[in-house]
Amino acid sequence: MSSSSRNFIADHVTGIPRSGIRDFFELVQTTTGVISLGVGEPDFATPWHIREAAIYALERGRTQYTSNLGLLKLRECICRYVDEKFGVRYDPKTQVLVAVGVSEALDLALRATLNPGDEVIYHEPCYVSYSPSVLLAHAKPVPVVCRAEDGFAVTAKAIEAVVTPRSKVLLLSFPTNPTGGTMTRQQLLEIAAVAIKHDLLVLTDEIYSELTFEGEHVSIASLPGMAERTIFLHGFSKAYAMTGFRIGYACGPTHLVDAMMKVHQYAIMCASIIAQEAAIEALTNGESATAEMREQYRMRRNFIVKALNDMGLSCHLPRGSFYAFPDITSTGLSSKDFAIRLLNEEKVACVPGGAFGPSGEGFLRCCFATAFDQIQVAMDRTAKFVDRCKKG
Repeated sequence: MSSSSRNFIADHVTGIPRSGIRDFFELVQTTTGVISLGVGEPDFATPWHIREAAIYALERGRTQYTSNLGLLKLRECICRYVDEKFGVRYDPKTQVLVAVGVSEALDLALRATLNPGDEVIYHEPCYVSYSPSVLLAHAKPVPVVCRAEDGFAVTAKAIEAVVTPRSKVLLLSFPTNPTGGTMTRQQLLEIAAVAIKHDLLVLTDEIYSELTFEGEHVSIASLPGMAERTIFLHGFSKAYAMTGFRIGYACGPTHLVDAMMKVHQYAIMCASIIAQEAAIEALTNGESATAEMREQYRMRRNFIVKALNDMGLSCHLPRGSFYAFPDITSTGLSSKDFAIRLLNEEKVACVPGGAFGPSGEGFLRCCFATAFDQIQVAMDRTAKFVDRCKKG
């Protein structure tokens, strides 16, 4: 094979860092006996009746392509669900697209709407893919910092402060990974006013909405004047423990969904029909299983947050998601050093807050989507580690 002096890799890809989560968990894979509070994945198996729907689809020979938009029956189920749970009505024939997870749905929305140099405002700390996804669409990510003292909510004032003539998209995700932050109706009304005033398109990723423990979950898409300027993103991974099925969806105005479909049909074509059949069953009969999982998460949340506070790591009580986000600055360690030492010395894996953006530095993401007895052991080990750190 002849050598080449050319790198061949695109400049905008070269500049994107690898995921801080995945890099950290390569370390975890080489350590035995680890209790993982790291990967944001439910520890519950997908409910049997949903798995059975996938098996039955295979047995019936349901192995073909579907419409680029997804099975019409699934889109009809999605529209009923979104209307009932979020108060927004969509046409299943033209305003819903079934994607390979919410990650693809977000990528489609960004690629279909952004021109080079457009600005996307988003709140941080946030899911690791947001800024890279914007960069891959040749646009500019503009972060707005959320603070622990505000419950990691984002304010309309902070958003408006970074608006420029190039601002085009506002990306929201509540409840938030990694902070568990949520928003009230009033806070969203104020943000909606900013979006309308500055003519911003809103992308709202609500994948953790069913895991809201207190208060009302409100979708910004349901507020006056917002449905026509919002792309609603959701999926099945968290509420139904269906991470490996890779099914998400986008709902929005017809012309925007049609533009997303153009990208989708050339890049992916369609999501797995087997996973789509399982998703129909989840939306039709999955509510009781979701409620049961949510109560388990609530119990784990209450325990882990109290344990973290008791050991001197200030931690707000997340109203949604399955993440606690304690402040570890009192130990004198950086987030990465804390996480690596906790892994090496106590065999507990958490994610450094810096993986979720610069504003996450000084924090640690602890996922409580793991067995309660394992969380108890992990907190005992973490308390010993923190005590050693504070004693020097």
